[in-house]
Amino acid sequence: MPLANYTTTVSATRTVAEIQDILVKHGAREILSNYSGDGVIESLSFIVQTPYGNMGIRLPVNPDAVLRVLGRQRVPRHLQTREQAVKIAWRIIKDWVRAQMAILETEMVKMEQIFLPYMITPENRTLYETMVDKRFYLKPGEVKRDED
Repeated sequence: MPLANYTTTVSATRTVAEIQDILVKHGAREILSNYSGDGVIESLSFIVQTPYGNMGIRLPVNPDAVLRVLGRQRVPRHLQTREQAVKIAWRIIKDWVRAQMAILETEMVKMEQIFLPYMITPENRTLYETMVDKRFYLKPGEVKRDED
């Protein structure tokens, strides 16, 4: 079965605007589009308010990975371009964000649970990137408890 959205004609710019709209409707603030040197949008960063304060989140895309999958799946050659891979990647992110916001609306999860791997650390890396570097090792720490 081919990759989801592999035939999309929707531009990455339009898809990112749709994602921004979804996020704003669910409390996102200060949304920032991050571009590569060649003008291609490579990530979307935003702030959400949580019980623990404002948290930065960065949603990246990896069009090169999408392009490799398209090649392996033998989709038509005219759809195996980097431009198409960027469009596909952002459509997949939009579908994922929309689905996550539906789960959020059920109150089964919190915003910080959904985006935990994508939260930005003080080193300007995502939590996932930081955890990979630490081989997912969590050292023991102290738990702050509210004073009674």
